[in-house]
Amino acid sequence: MNLRSKLAIAFAGVGAAAAILVGVFSYQAASQRINAELDRSLLTTSAEVAAGATQILAPSPVTRGPDDDDHDEAQPMVAQTIAPDGTVRPIGGRPVRLAVDDADRALAATGALGDHRYQDFSAGRDDYRVITVALGPGRGAVQLAIDVDESRHVLKGLATRITGVSALVLFVAALAGWLLARQITRRLVRLTDVTEQVSDGRLDDVTVPTGGHDEVGRLAISFDRMLGRLADARADQDRLVQDAAHELRTPLTSLRTNASVLRRFAELTPESRARLLVDVDGETRELTHLVDELVELATRRYEAEEPTPVELGEIADRAVERVRRRSGRAITVETDASALTGQAKALERAVTNLLENAVKFAPDGPIEAVVRDGRVEVLDRGPGLGDDAPRVFDRLPWTRT
Repeated sequence: MNLRSKLAIAFAGVGAAAAILVGVFSYQAASQRINAELDRSLLTTSAEVAAGATQILAPSPVTRGPDDDDHDEAQPMVAQTIAPDGTVRPIGGRPVRLAVDDADRALAATGALGDHRYQDFSAGRDDYRVITVALGPGRGAVQLAIDVDESRHVLKGLATRITGVSALVLFVAALAGWLLARQITRRLVRLTDVTEQVSDGRLDDVTVPTGGHDEVGRLAISFDRMLGRLADARADQDRLVQDAAHELRTPLTSLRTNASVLRRFAELTPESRARLLVDVDGETRELTHLVDELVELATRRYEAEEPTPVELGEIADRAVERVRRRSGRAITVETDASALTGQAKALERAVTNLLENAVKFAPDGPIEAVVRDGRVEVLDRGPGLGDDAPRVFDRLPWTRT
């Protein structure tokens, strides 16, 4: 069962519960009101009967049902007197003998004027509400009963109508609940579709449906931001692979060349052997540094190099010597005594990158490295940056091949 169905059922349940509670309370309130009115009418009529107005007990014609052919006229009331000694005498109304118990006899014998009690009584298929009213000490009591079938018929009709209204409210609540659930979950359904697309590996052409300031809207905005960061992370991963290929290519090429030379190690002069070993050792250390840097980039755990006093001329000399050894190009160096406080390895890496780009993009012509007044310049006769100038500080994806 999806969320929309659950919400629709929940709305319908709440509506049904509210309708049932309102119906039950309404029925109870109506029943209590009718019974209270019936008791009040009994008390008033009993006083009239005690005063001798027995004509109100006369039967009144009504239409009976097909199963009620034993009476041609309705006699909704019946009355009798109870003497102080407990003797009962009918005084009018239906020919029904009302039950008299000890409490009724006590009212007739010793009850004060106006004392009364109510009780229910059944005779055959008819139900009565009975009141016994004392006429005073030693004067007996009058007992009056009224048929409550009509009242119960009214209450039954009311119960039927309340049940019908409750069923209608249940239907309307279910329909409204379904419509509300559809409206509420519409953005959630769309957001679920987007998450399923993302789980299938799609990031570039996914559009998150944002809008609204409720929890769903905030969730969509947060998810959109998360997708943006995920796309950036994938782009960073791609750039990292490109950077790794770019940075590792040069030392690996140099090591491969030196490895081929090592096959003729016995033919080399002692000076050539020494240079070869120094070159292999330097490239190995360079490769180790590159791997460490790539691991730091991949894990975003950077170990910051402590700044130290640095001679820019020494930095430039080491970078030029490395590039000369790798490329065989002639590179002139002009330095002064410029010094600063910085990270030596990072500075050497930056100068080396500038020199390697000059070798790569200026295959002909001189290359110069100039250190002057705290600045390092690499001069070549290449094509320049051109349209790539705004991205000169990006992490290499713009580099021409």
